[in-house]
Amino acid sequence: MYACAKFVQPSVRCLTTVSRSALRPLGSAVVVKQEQPAPAASLSSYSGISALNLTAKAPNMSSLISQIRSFQTSAVQRDIDQAAKYIGAGAATVGVAGSGAGIGSVFGSLVIGYARNPSLKGQLFSFAILGFALSEAMGLLCLMMAFLLLFAF
Repeated sequence: MYACAKFVQPSVRCLTTVSRSALRPLGSAVVVKQEQPAPAASLSSYSGISALNLTAKAPNMSSLISQIRSFQTSAVQRDIDQAAKYIGAGAATVGVAGSGAGIGSVFGSLVIGYARNPSLKGQLFSFAILGFALSEAMGLLCLMMAFLLLFAF
């Protein structure tokens, strides 16, 4: 009985290792890294910078896959980034309301100035258009920053 066990045991071990590798998913089989043992280094074997191998080595597939998997962000991190985008875009949109108030102030001043001195109608209107254009440009800049935050980052 003991003699039979000596012959059967190694073959069973061989079958279990083959079946484990056959049942292993492809993704985990590719990522397994075969590491070579590091050679023992001593001061007597040191040969300076000339011993360095400076030629570019092609990285193997398993190290690339492990680096890609470690670089991925989690779902929580993406949610925080998305929330920050919406908060920043909302804060940038506040400037559009300031532009609207500025335009109202410009044309309100135009009406008051025209009521006080109707002879300066042309000159007051040209200043009002200039003030309107500058105020509107600031509003459009704020709106552009909001869209940039939402869609570019």
